[in-house]
Amino acid sequence: MASHSRRPTAPTASRATARAAVSLALASAASVSLLGESARGEPRPTAGAVKAQVADLYRQAEEATERYDGARQKADAARTAVAGLQDELARKTARLNATRDSLGTIAAAQYRSGTLDPALQLALSSDPATYLQQVGALNQLGSRQTVVLTRLANERRDVGQTRTEAAARLATLTSAQSQLAEHKRTVQSKLSQARALLASLTPAERAGVDGSGALPPAPGGPPAADRGADRTPLGGAPSARAAQAVAFAYRALGLPYVWGATGPNAYDCSGLTQAAWKAAGVSLPRTTYTQINAGTRVPRSQLRPGDLVFFYSGISHVGLYIGGGRMIHAPHPGAPVRIAPISEMPFAGAARPA
Repeated sequence: MASHSRRPTAPTASRATARAAVSLALASAASVSLLGESARGEPRPTAGAVKAQVADLYRQAEEATERYDGARQKADAARTAVAGLQDELARKTARLNATRDSLGTIAAAQYRSGTLDPALQLALSSDPATYLQQVGALNQLGSRQTVVLTRLANERRDVGQTRTEAAARLATLTSAQSQLAEHKRTVQSKLSQARALLASLTPAERAGVDGSGALPPAPGGPPAADRGADRTPLGGAPSARAAQAVAFAYRALGLPYVWGATGPNAYDCSGLTQAAWKAAGVSLPRTTYTQINAGTRVPRSQLRPGDLVFFYSGISHVGLYIGGGRMIHAPHPGAPVRIAPISEMPFAGAARPA
């Protein structure tokens, strides 16, 4: 009887199909799971978290703005001084050249007559001041020569001093211009970061951050003004000048905040307070950290309309108190000059200019 060997049976088509389907299902599940994790990524920041970050960026930008204002004031003063010294140097140099010409005329006359005084020749070829100190030449020269030579020495010394002063002022100007550029970059960087954060919110969420659903203008861009605020000033100002300053601030309501601006169509915080008191005939320094030392310091409990109120430990923001626990201030880009409670920021001090 013949024996038959048993051959292994191949998997049926249905088994292969089922196995492939299971593998595909598992792979798809893993893919969906991974894609789901990737799509979710980092959790979206809440409007509250964005508000805190934006407020901190605005504060940092304002600190840099005040440093920018101070550097610009320093640069302006140095630029004016350099221009004045250059004009003065030109006038003094012209006088010096005229004196040298006078002395040269005397020498030429002596040369033509064959009597050129060696002392005069030496004076013309060296520093007159040094010559007069080292050589007792006054007795060897005529009175006219003595007068001209003495004037020449004084004028040369004066020109040298003016040149030294002009060089120092020019160095100050160069340094201030460098600081200006640095602070400008800082301000623009902070404002750009704040704008990017606000852009991640919906208009409704942005309205919860600063009361407006609109984005602030890009740094350096033209802001839009909203001039629909309350304009009725409060009484109780301690002086007529304070009342004038408050009235000016009310007229500025709705004007845009622009960093570095001092009016008349836009302001930063210290630019507004400076302009308000200037309208009242009082000159204030340019920056918050110098304005706080203007006038008399007053405690929070004794605030009166017109007082300057300062905020943050670095004295980086200022407003004009109008009474009732409120102030008028220029807040930050995208927020126009407006009325706000002084309790909305950390109070740092107050000053009464007049």
